[in-house]
Amino acid sequence: MYPRSTVELAKILSDLGILDRENAEICGVSVGAIRKWRYGSRRNGNRNRHEDVPRCPRCHSRPLDEKAYAYMLGLYLGDRHLILARKGVWVLSITCCDGWPGIMEQARLAMSAVMPSSKVFARARTGCTDIKSTSKHWLCLFPQHGPGMKHQRVIELEPWQERIVAEYPGDFARGLFHSDGYRGINRVRRPLKEGPRWYDPSWLN
Repeated sequence: MYPRSTVELAKILSDLGILDRENAEICGVSVGAIRKWRYGSRRNGNRNRHEDVPRCPRCHSRPLDEKAYAYMLGLYLGDRHLILARKGVWVLSITCCDGWPGIMEQARLAMSAVMPSSKVFARARTGCTDIKSTSKHWLCLFPQHGPGMKHQRVIELEPWQERIVAEYPGDFARGLFHSDGYRGINRVRRPLKEGPRWYDPSWLN
């Protein structure tokens, strides 16, 4: 008996067009289970029986882990993106360098805390890993999404986001650095101490 969250994730991935074998690898189940859930849900018409579960802090007044959200907002505004898939499902993707496994784990934990009704999964790429989560409500939490590159358009926070950032500024800044910055050695000829510094190239845009 698999957890309901695993079953729901498998159904969402099937709707997104993910092949059964790849879906099984992501969810950690057998291909037979994926096929059973996919065909069985269509025959029985039970796909929407859990839609009354409160999933969104904005639409359903579900409590939001604001500390984790402040960090997630920084990650998103730095260099991450939302993709609209089929059936109105949004895919939040955070690409993490494999050389920084700690940041990858923090991204997983924060994503799970912000949207606990959606399972977090990973897709390995060359030199990096995409941490992903699917939900119809990710856009509710990141209204800054829009066409084009983020640094080429105006980005304004909603009042409720400004309140969260004001309460957790350190977590927000940490998300920005982890998403679109790097740590290097500050070497200058001035009489300043030489040492590690965080640098965010997005500030130059």
